[in-house]
This record gives sequence, structure tokens and C-alpha cells, in this order.
Amino acid sequence: MDVRLTAEQRQLRDAAAQLADALGPGSVLALDDADRIGRLEKAVEGTGWRALRSDGASGVEVALVVEEFGRGLVDVPLLGPVLADGLAPGLSSATVAVAVPGSVTGSATGRAWDTRGMRQALALVGNRVLSADIGALATGADLTRRTAELHGVPEEIGTLTAEAAHRWRALALVATSADLVGAARGAHTLACDYARIREQYGRTIGSYQAVAHLLAEGLALIEGSVSVLRHAAWAVDELPPAEALRAARIAKLYCARAARTVCETAVQVHGGIGNTWECLAHVHLRRALTSADLFPVRLEEIDRGLS
Repeated sequence: MDVRLTAEQRQLRDAAAQLADALGPGSVLALDDADRIGRLEKAVEGTGWRALRSDGASGVEVALVVEEFGRGLVDVPLLGPVLADGLAPGLSSATVAVAVPGSVTGSATGRAWDTRGMRQALALVGNRVLSADIGALATGADLTRRTAELHGVPEEIGTLTAEAAHRWRALALVATSADLVGAARGAHTLACDYARIREQYGRTIGSYQAVAHLLAEGLALIEGSVSVLRHAAWAVDELPPAEALRAARIAKLYCARAARTVCETAVQVHGGIGNTWECLAHVHLRRALTSADLFPVRLEEIDRGLS
């Protein structure tokens, strides 16, 4: 495995970072800015990144874009549509369901996420691809991504081979891991910037070892997460399905735990202001906690390989 990014991959990462920095919410107040969200939606739609997988992008390239969007708290759909595109290429206005939407003949009982502007939600049940309609949008713990209940009777719209199903599940875990790493990076940057300017007892708080050590530990967790994520993202396309899925499960467990620690540390570094609504640190934490709950992994799944 060559961990170095190609020139094209670096350009893709930089383009995603620039878009996130330019149009992502720079404050909690900006989350309600309809004009900014409209411009962001138009920009993301213009990139074609929601169809990355069907356009031939590798797992590494999908992870690079998702990570930057997580870092910038981009609040229009990307991850859900990217995964839906992996299930049914060319199906527009579709996202992914968090839970299984019942049986083919029963009522849809799952919940879709990343649903702003979406009309359908897809789920992979075994090797069957099911589609269900999306109900009214709702705001959950994650302030950057809308969710919605499913309703109606789910429809089977296709099937995947066993290998393709395993690789899609690996990609889903890798993509949510990338979002976790991005949220952690954004929270850590926010904490470092605050530690550089906040003064206490005549010195910036970042100059005190107690704070510096917290930030150093957070950086170490992020670097570890990047390493395990890059391997899992590479494995999606390069390793046998069983090994790719195992690598993705390990990445999800590691990145979820690391991201929660980093985001909670960011709140702590901000002190009292970190517990206020206006501080952006809690938005990173909310996103990380939500992504940690998507496609959950249990330790026993890793121990026994494919379930």
C-alpha cells in the first residue's frame, strides 16, 4: 500500500477544503442562513461529487471529500447521496436510510439522514436494494444534517452481488469514519485557535501545560485516525471483500472513539463559553456523535470476520 496521495487526489482534497471553508457555516448563527445554504447546495451540485462512486472514484477519493466536508461542517447532503449512488447509480435525489426499512411487503420503519432536498431513501438488506419515500424533515442532534422518517411500502429496486454488497458496506463504514475524522479535525482547529488568543493570568491558555497536553493528545488521536482510515479506504477497492470489511470496521471503531474524545476536549478547552449555544464546538461534537451511531460496529463482528 502506497499511502501517498496522487496529484489528482490532492487537488480533489484541496477543492473540497476550499468549498467547505468558503461556504460552510463559520458560526452557529450561520446554520440558519438560507442564502448561504442555497449557494452551498448549488456549488455542491455543480461539483458532481454526489456521484463520485459511479464516476469511478476510489474509496480513498470518497473519503478525502467527505473528511473535508466533515471538517467544515458542510450542511447540505453529500455522504448520504454518495452512498445511495453506490447502491443505485444515476438515481437523483436519493439518500441512505439509517435503519432497515422493513420488509419488501411491510411498512417502512427506518429513518433516513442527510435528507435536505432528497425524496427517496435507499437501504441494503442482505443483497437487496430497497427504496422508500422520505417523510417530513426533522432536526435531530446533528444540526448540520436533516433526518426524516420513512413511510409507505418499501420497493425492491435491484440486487447486488455478495462481493458488491460487502464492498458497499465497507465503503459506508469508511465514509462515516472519514466524516468523524473531519469533525474531529475541525473541532481541534477550533480549540487550538481559541487557546492561542484566550488569556488567563496574563498568558494565553495554550501556553499552560494542562491545556497544551490536551491539544497534543487530540492531535495524536487525529493522526492515528487518519492512518487507520487511509488503510481502510484503500482496502475498499484493493483487498478481498472480507478483509476490506474488517479494515472498515476497525476504522469505524477507532475513529468514533477518537472523534468523541477530541470534540469533547475542544469543548473543555473553551471553558465556560464552550458550554454555550454560540460556541461552534458543540456542533462538531453533535456531528461526531451522530456519525458514530451510523452503521454501528461491535467488537465481536471484528473478531469473527464477516457476519
